[in-house]
Amino acid sequence: MSDVRAFFEGVAGRVDKNKIGGMTATYQFNITGEDAQIWSVAIANGDIVVSEGAAEKANIELSLSAADFLALIGGTLNGQMAFLTGKLKIKGDMTLAMKLQSVFKLG
Repeated sequence: MSDVRAFFEGVAGRVDKNKIGGMTATYQFNITGEDAQIWSVAIANGDIVVSEGAAEKANIELSLSAADFLALIGGTLNGQMAFLTGKLKIKGDMTLAMKLQSVFKLG
């Protein structure tokens, strides 16, 4: 994945529809640093809506640098290690953080 925008523009096609069947949640990704961006991914009724910008009400917010985000989605940065070392900050429903890798097919 060449950049953060490319990931979010294609994320709807990466989501495992079997894993979001009964799920209702909004993820907000706060990408920090030189290429700062905010993206929201809303999941409801088996559908996914991706928006650039902050969610009105996110169930979980994940904050990390663009470089760390790209490493996370590329599989070279483990999400749990990123959290434990402070590279990834999480605010909100931690159970949604645990589903992140399987729902978005990261790594």
